[in-house]
Amino acid sequence: MYIKELMQIISGELLTDKIPDLSVKVQNVYICDLLSWVMSHAQKGDAWITVLTNVNVPAVALMTEVACVIIPEAIKAEELTLKKANENGIIIIGTQLNSFEISRRIIDSKLLS
Repeated sequence: MYIKELMQIISGELLTDKIPDLSVKVQNVYICDLLSWVMSHAQKGDAWITVLTNVNVPAVALMTEVACVIIPEAIKAEELTLKKANENGIIIIGTQLNSFEISRRIIDSKLLS
């Protein structure tokens, strides 16, 4: 599945304004809010779902090479976080859905390889 498809499936809104490449392939989904755990377990190409919105999120996303970050439940991202994400080409997507609903929609879509 590609980020463009993912955004449609989860009714996502792009929160970052610099769009590096919405044709980036999403390989899997990873859900976690403990940054040190994400750094050691998230995989390149994952769509990372987290309720965290602090400035460390783009740094961890860059380090782990996740395809994108998804912020659930209409949580507002911090301005500095979005600025750092834009500077580093990190895609951050917001959605009204909770983590379970996001995962269920992705699984139901059968678009993950």
